[in-house]
Amino acid sequence: MSAVDQEARIAAARERLIFAVDVPDASKAVWYATHLAKEVGFFKVGLELFTAAGPQVVRDLVKHDARVFLDLKLHDIPATVGRTVTGLAELGVSLITVHAAGGGAMIEAAAQAAKKADQPPKILAVSALTSLDGEDLKATGVDLGMRDLVVKRAALARDRGADGVVTSVQEAAAVRFIAPEPFLVVTPGIRPAGADAADQKRTGTPAAAVEAGASHLVVGRPIRDAADPVAAARGIVEQMAEALPEHLV
Repeated sequence: MSAVDQEARIAAARERLIFAVDVPDASKAVWYATHLAKEVGFFKVGLELFTAAGPQVVRDLVKHDARVFLDLKLHDIPATVGRTVTGLAELGVSLITVHAAGGGAMIEAAAQAAKKADQPPKILAVSALTSLDGEDLKATGVDLGMRDLVVKRAALARDRGADGVVTSVQEAAAVRFIAPEPFLVVTPGIRPAGADAADQKRTGTPAAAVEAGASHLVVGRPIRDAADPVAAARGIVEQMAEALPEHLV
């Protein structure tokens, strides 16, 4: 492989890496945005940071040219979710999550609201948290197995206008089978080989996620807690690049 080809692979992989900025204050979030701007494609703002710093942290990240993945997993009646997406879109975010368990009408309300925005964000439906397994589903009254549930919710999201889903590496291939590109398949719970899974139950390596058809990978602790976050991000991008299909380069 030529140096030019390798550079193209690295660039394509980098665009698909999402760093989870799971920190408790805005200053630390901006620090990561500054230092990792050239290493990742998106910065994910979740409940912890959004609760601590509010919408302003999103504005601050956008001002630093960061593309923001706002992961609040909206789950409410359709009208409320639609209006919330309208407000969040004004912050300049690129991706917004809703929870697929909210149903088709709610997903559609989010999708329609996003399309009306001046800068339309993409809507991702969260299929099932990666901290859950089959036993957890049974405990909440869900009789379907994890894979069947995820595929069913992914099909619902696809049919009701969502731009993609969030699911684990373990279900990514099944989702990609029923939802070809450009439908997004975003996989959290990414752990380099040998890394601690922590509170995640359905995890996978960067290469496994790409090979399964994931369009984007969400990585938090392996980068955030590394002694050198920049080097950690680059290492993950390199693993992604090696597995990236030719047509995505």
